Amino acid sequence: MTNKNQIHAEAQPVGLTTSEKKAVFSLAGIYALRMMGLFMILPVFSLYADRLDGATPTLIGLAIGIYGLTQALLQIPYGMVSDHIGRKPVIITGLVLFACGSVVAAMSGSITGVIIGRALQGAGAIAATVMALTADLTREENRLGAMAIIGISIGVAFSLSLVLGPIFNNWIGVDGIFWLTGVLALAAVVLVKWVVPNPVSSTFHRDAMTAPEQIRNVLKSAQLLRLNFGVFILHLMLTATFVVVPLALRDYAALAPAKHWEVYLPVMLVSLATMVPFVIIAEKKRRIKQVFGAAILTLAIAQLVFMMEHHSLPGIVFSLFMFFIAFNVLEATLPSLVAKICSPDQKGTAMGMFSSSQFMGAFFGGMCGGWVYGQFGIQSVFGFCAALAVIWFMVAATMQNPRYLSSHLIKVGQVDEKRARQLVTELTRVTGVAEAIVVIDDGVAYLKVDLHALDREALKQFSAA
Repeated sequence: MTNKNQIHAEAQPVGLTTSEKKAVFSLAGIYALRMMGLFMILPVFSLYADRLDGATPTLIGLAIGIYGLTQALLQIPYGMVSDHIGRKPVIITGLVLFACGSVVAAMSGSITGVIIGRALQGAGAIAATVMALTADLTREENRLGAMAIIGISIGVAFSLSLVLGPIFNNWIGVDGIFWLTGVLALAAVVLVKWVVPNPVSSTFHRDAMTAPEQIRNVLKSAQLLRLNFGVFILHLMLTATFVVVPLALRDYAALAPAKHWEVYLPVMLVSLATMVPFVIIAEKKRRIKQVFGAAILTLAIAQLVFMMEHHSLPGIVFSLFMFFIAFNVLEATLPSLVAKICSPDQKGTAMGMFSSSQFMGAFFGGMCGGWVYGQFGIQSVFGFCAALAVIWFMVAATMQNPRYLSSHLIKVGQVDEKRARQLVTELTRVTGVAEAIVVIDDGVAYLKVDLHALDREALKQFSAA
């Protein structure tokens, strides 16, 4: 389908320039610092929160997950605002809000104060704006690689946060962790102000940003809704699980909180190494649906083992190992599936909806995990998560096999409608190009390509660069 501003189109990777490397790695560092600030309390907060005035299991869970609600509600609006006032002012404002939330949480002696602080942390919802600034500072041909680097930084930051949380808790306590995350946020402000390059111009990038007019169509896609449901459940399970796992380690397995990092470190290292071959099989061997389904079942099994063996240190370690192998595989394959399924010019919007679903999952995971724990005990939280994994598996089983195509961009420059239509015809004749959309207003061709068959040399002639 085409309209007067949209016609079918694609891209060619080029190495990052020095300026692009500086932009990408500094923005990845900013994103990672913020993510560590959010997640370092995940493995320790339940152990600390019972000292707070007014604490109940439900409110403890709410304090853990509330950042997800404000993040989900605000990240897309922040991205839109940044189109008008600039990326850096929005990012700096978000980081200052995050720092303020950290200070509020650090100084609070009540669970209500911590909830307010965590909500403020989430209100510094800069994820979409950071991606938009990354797009401003990189050429179309290098955009995918830049986003991949930021994605890796997020994964590393999450893994480190689970290990560092218990270590810092032993040294400075949870209130000290909140103070530290505030300092990290201010350090990120320094990076934004004086290290991240200033873009020549800030424009809308449909591969990296949400287009309001596309939201309805994206939400009508049953395939994309399945994936949004999946990431919602995945992060619901993660947050609910960590409402109670620290308690199981301390109260049932009799492991001192200062030693919890000794569990998380090998679990994260081994699970990250183990997941790699499964991702390779999913992508290179084109078995993504099979690997995807197996990972969801592994989550269910891990939760059942948690339920039966939460009193045993070896049982908890084994369950964590299984959980994080599956979690890491799904964290890698879910965004890949979104990119494969969505129209090439709707990738930014599809990923925006996907990301919002992820954060809403964290919110409901904290709230539901805390409530179930308070009403029925630790075992019931694991049983609840196992049931959710089974439901997710049944939903995922109806998913269509995706086309094994990747997104590519080519800057074609200013063209009229006639030339855009010609480009569509010419681009789709290139070996390996399955779909092409030229958006005249953007001067960009958005492609879906088979990387195994793509004739990269033939694409070079279409680049305005």
